[in-house]
Amino acid sequence: MTKLEETGASNARFAIWAVVAIVIVVADQLTKWAIIEWIPLYDKVPINSFINLTHQKNPGAAFSFLADAGGWQRWFFVVLSSVVSTVIGVWLWRIRNDGHMVLSAGLALVWGGAVGNLIDRVVLGHVTDFFQVWFGTWAFPSFNVADAGITVGAALLIIDALFFSGREERAAS
Repeated sequence: MTKLEETGASNARFAIWAVVAIVIVVADQLTKWAIIEWIPLYDKVPINSFINLTHQKNPGAAFSFLADAGGWQRWFFVVLSSVVSTVIGVWLWRIRNDGHMVLSAGLALVWGGAVGNLIDRVVLGHVTDFFQVWFGTWAFPSFNVADAGITVGAALLIIDALFFSGREERAAS
């Protein structure tokens, strides 16, 4: 393979993971738009016996962490999400030739989720959550497509760390 072909293949691998992140962002923003348009704030629409669609505003982070912090958390999370998104983009670019499929997939999902929630924080001042899952009388905190991408991506990063990344170093010792 020529140097030009190698460069093209490297760029294509990065582009694939960037498209995965973009798909998460677009799906997240479209579903949030639909929820804002069609479900009044705090209303619930039952999907089945354990899933509701709802319309929630979350000015905090996961599990409403810092939701009542007085407003400064918005810009803290904007900066944090911007830094995390930049680091992940650079990381994906640097590993594009290494064949780390699980790691790359996890990073792309987290990247898309971080950008999806970042857009909400910048534009709306809060994140719109809308999936609500019930187990009996216990409700899991409401979440959105971006949160799902971050969660699945984080799980893939843990799987990669436990079973894939660094196995050459472990095998050599």
